[in-house]
Amino acid sequence: MQIHTMSLGPLGTNCYIVYDQEEALIIDPGGDAEKVMQFLQDHHVTPIAILLTHAHFDHIGAVDELRKAYHVDVYLHELEANWLEDANKNGSLLFTQQKVETERPDQFLYPRKMTLGNFSFHVLHTPGHSPGSVTFVFTTENFIISGDVLFQQGIGRTDLPGGDFQQLEKSIKESIYTLGDAFIVYPGHGPKTNIQFEKQYNPFFTV
Repeated sequence: MQIHTMSLGPLGTNCYIVYDQEEALIIDPGGDAEKVMQFLQDHHVTPIAILLTHAHFDHIGAVDELRKAYHVDVYLHELEANWLEDANKNGSLLFTQQKVETERPDQFLYPRKMTLGNFSFHVLHTPGHSPGSVTFVFTTENFIISGDVLFQQGIGRTDLPGGDFQQLEKSIKESIYTLGDAFIVYPGHGPKTNIQFEKQYNPFFTV
């Protein structure tokens, strides 16, 4: 299994392509659908699903184009099910004065182990940045995709609608920091990190 990072959309959001053999998962396609399609074509892989860590506008900009191009389901936590089609809730009107809207998700994410094609991973509900934020845990490969929950020496902002600082602290300390120290963290923005480093040096939450 391999993971490829692409900086996409107006805020340079990290989109991740997790791929193995001829299948791929697209996680948080924030924009620039043509760049995602070019990568998939160059590596001869076909997406089987689009997974969203949450539904803020900078993580969903290419959802509709990719969903229609590949006829795949979009997965999102139920608490943000109507954010995709609401430019006020996903923040696009507030931050860009332009509407970013897409159709509702096809499937809901909730805490469980999931298997999609060749991929097995766990879904953790990690609210705080937004009410439906999730983290994807690839246990065998020792990495997580944390969206805007945990960054390298940073955390997701909690001053947006549905944000909650105490909830975010609980998500990070009880759901993410309890994973193995060696887990690599692939965040929604910025460079990758690992759990051991963040537990020691994150200026917001240390253990």
